[in-house]
Amino acid sequence: MAKSNKEVTGARAASSAAKILTSSKSSRLEKRAAGSALTQRPDHSKKSNAEVTHKRAASAAGKVLASSKSSRTAKSAAASALAQSPNKR
Repeated sequence: MAKSNKEVTGARAASSAAKILTSSKSSRLEKRAAGSALTQRPDHSKKSNAEVTHKRAASAAGKVLASSKSSRTAKSAAASALAQSPNKR
């Protein structure tokens, strides 16, 4: 059974994620988190957005947020990806 999440990536976070993906200076972890954030961008042709952040992408996003070397743009995309990770309770 697939996990669902009602959170989606907003326009600002999606723009940040796109900048990270196109930058040659971005690390692999930053790009992984940014890619995850972009996959959760709303698709208006679908009724719902069933994508959630995979645990590898969530781990990468956490490392991006914890890093003092990551840019503000990268942290924005990483935070969006983490917001869409399934809650474990």
